[in-house]
Amino acid sequence: MKAIVCNAWGLPDTLVVEDQPDAVPGPGQIAIDIRAAGVNFPDVLIIQNKYQFKPSLPFIPGSELAGVVLSVGEGVTQYKAGDQVIAFSAQGAFAQQIVVPAQAVMPMPAGMDFDIAAAITLTYGTSHHAVVDRAQLKAGETMLVLGAAGGVGLAAIEIGKALGARVIAAASTDEKLAICRAHGADATINYSTEDLRVAIKAATDGKGPDVIYDPVGGIYAEPAFRSIGWRGRYLVVGFANGEIPKLPLNLTLLKGASLVGVFWGEFAKREPKANLAAMRQLMGWLADGTIKPHISGRYALADTAQALNDMAARKVTGKVVIQPYK
Repeated sequence: MKAIVCNAWGLPDTLVVEDQPDAVPGPGQIAIDIRAAGVNFPDVLIIQNKYQFKPSLPFIPGSELAGVVLSVGEGVTQYKAGDQVIAFSAQGAFAQQIVVPAQAVMPMPAGMDFDIAAAITLTYGTSHHAVVDRAQLKAGETMLVLGAAGGVGLAAIEIGKALGARVIAAASTDEKLAICRAHGADATINYSTEDLRVAIKAATDGKGPDVIYDPVGGIYAEPAFRSIGWRGRYLVVGFANGEIPKLPLNLTLLKGASLVGVFWGEFAKREPKANLAAMRQLMGWLADGTIKPHISGRYALADTAQALNDMAARKVTGKVVIQPYK
């Protein structure tokens, strides 16, 4: 089978396509023929050794996938060859085949295509954990989403609307904001052309948002946090801007506000039952049309570096996927 391999830390163009041994499962494992793999911003950081998760070289990047079970190892009884499944793995998804633990696999809902299935776990899992679990967003509250046209941003918008909240989307272009409105945003802010604090004040009648969802970091974090409402919850999701902001902690005192960390991968590992319940809710919302993943690009395995470069350059809206046999 063919796979994308990271042999040395570096930018996406250093990745290579290599032949690898076919997947053979051990006890408690499942071998999967990968039909689609989701691309996420952490993938850009992991190959540069700039992420919390630091695999040993060489490795195959990519963490979420959908495909067909090839074979199962000893002790695996809940799946069989031919089953269509979704899986999340620390690494190995940018390939034609993978071996994963059985507990990292879930059935793919009937009628779902592989591209959509591969776009669910990380982005929607992260946003569900952030909005539902960490922020405890309630119906009638207001949530501001920064970087709202990205994968986790669009997921946060849809989840916020599913909970009955009012959602304000902030992004860098009018084209991106149009996509946010199509996914349910009630109001939008172009922070490339508008003063963020002034725009937030206008959009919330001066009260500030109850929840701020921030996967961006950088220069927008402080003005956003200065605009948060009383008892607001500021979700620290990531730093796509590349800069980790330094916030004056007196702001938490003045607003009675909370800084809330969001690390879905660790949550999924430490609290698997809670994560499984979240995934079941997401699958239900997907089945009834409450959430609709936005796939903006599909790339062949050989074009994985281009997919990651596009992600790094913020050319991506929603999700892009790798199709290993394209």
